[in-house]
Amino acid sequence: MQNIDLIEKINKLKKEKNAIILAHCYQNIEVDEVADYVGDSLYLSRVATNNDAKIIIFAGVYFMAETAKILSPNKKVILPRIEAGCLMADMITADKLKEFKAKYPNLPVVCYINSTAGVKAESDICCTSANAVKVLESLDSDKVLFVPDKGLGSYIDSKIEDKQVICYEGFCPIHWEVTSKEVEEKKNKYPDALTLVHPESCPEVIKLADFVGSTTAIMKYAKESNNKQFIIVTEKGVVDRLQRDYPKKEFIWVSEKAYCENMKKIKLEDILKSLETEQPEINVDEYVARKAFNCIDRMLSID
Repeated sequence: MQNIDLIEKINKLKKEKNAIILAHCYQNIEVDEVADYVGDSLYLSRVATNNDAKIIIFAGVYFMAETAKILSPNKKVILPRIEAGCLMADMITADKLKEFKAKYPNLPVVCYINSTAGVKAESDICCTSANAVKVLESLDSDKVLFVPDKGLGSYIDSKIEDKQVICYEGFCPIHWEVTSKEVEEKKNKYPDALTLVHPESCPEVIKLADFVGSTTAIMKYAKESNNKQFIIVTEKGVVDRLQRDYPKKEFIWVSEKAYCENMKKIKLEDILKSLETEQPEINVDEYVARKAFNCIDRMLSID
């Protein structure tokens, strides 16, 4: 079936069922053809709460669909490929977080949005890479626990002078495993390029950056910069969209390591099937959802 036929069928069903499609920037670029909203975790979290749709199709990974359900419990939330998970989110569980908290009693816990509902329920406040510094600065404590990403956690620690950020030993392999050697090789090959780095990267890579920022911030920087060449140190979906949107500029993908197979699972065929069947539906335990909602809502109230 040609993409144009799939797109027409998807758009027809969206109208009939009052459904919207949310897509993360790491998704296959073809998904943008049917998505109503495309963006990073913070943006999509806000969209999930501010629309009149009855059904949300989430083109992303499991924790994102969970978050949408927590924020919009009366909507039906569907993840077209239920096995689309997150390697970093899987590095911590609610029980592991309880053990981590027990080692550092009475300290506030900031939870990266890239985590399960159970972990959010055991945390005090959520954050994304876009607002992490602001979130931590809002806390009245000189020590803060940060889960699960030591990459983002260590970056925040370097940006905040009056707090110590104690990080859980989780990480995003897609970002963390890109080496400083790989970045240096690209910088040597493209000396006129600016290096744009996501803060989930390791500290050695971040030191080589001309700009460090969230997915949205990287894309905004590339758009507004007068430079014509950029080394992009984040997932390939960002490179694909930048190449599409700004064809007069050159975007160099840092490494084939920066490719998330989980984020690439969802195809147009999967979206069509999920609209037809309204499955697989995401549900969250009511008690867990209520606690996780407080964690997310506290973050959303800061901006």
